[in-house]
Amino acid sequence: MRLRIPLLGLVLLVLAGGTWAAVRWRIRSGALAGSAQDVPRPRQDQPPHGGTAVSLGDGAFNLELVRDPATGTLQAYVLDGELEGYIRIGARALALELRQGGRRRTLKLLPVADPATGETVGDTALFQARADWLKGPAPFQGVIPALAIRGRRMPPVPFRFPEGRQPG
Repeated sequence: MRLRIPLLGLVLLVLAGGTWAAVRWRIRSGALAGSAQDVPRPRQDQPPHGGTAVSLGDGAFNLELVRDPATGTLQAYVLDGELEGYIRIGARALALELRQGGRRRTLKLLPVADPATGETVGDTALFQARADWLKGPAPFQGVIPALAIRGRRMPPVPFRFPEGRQPG
C-alpha cells in the first residue's frame, strides 16, 4: 500500500521547496507517471492504399496487396502490425504462388526503389509485378512464401484476394 501525502502536505512542499519539489513528489507518487507515448493508439482498420491486408507473424506484420485491374499490376507493401508504418526488407523478390480459375501461376514481385524515401533494391517496403491475367476483377488465391522481416522468419501464409487473411 502506498503512503499518500494529503493535500496539505503538497501545499507545504510547494511553499517550502517551490514547484519543482511538488512536481518531483507527484512524479514519484505516480501521479504524473507515463507519457503520451504510453497511451495506446487506435489500430488502423484499413490498409493505407485501399488494398487487401494479409496478416503475417501472428499480426506483428502485414502485407498489403494492391491490384490495378486496368494495368494488371500487383503491388505488395510490407507494413507493421497496425497497418501504419512501412517496414523495409532486404528480399530481392517475392515469388507468390497463385491460383486463379483452376490455373496455378507464380508471380515474381520485384523490389521498387524510391529515391525520395531512400529506398533501394535490397532495402524497400514495396514490391511490384505486372501480368495480363491480373487485369480485371477476378479473385484469386495464393501463398506468400517464407519471408524474413526484422530478423523474424515468417512461415508461408495462405490468403484469398481480395478477402485477405486475418490474424489467428
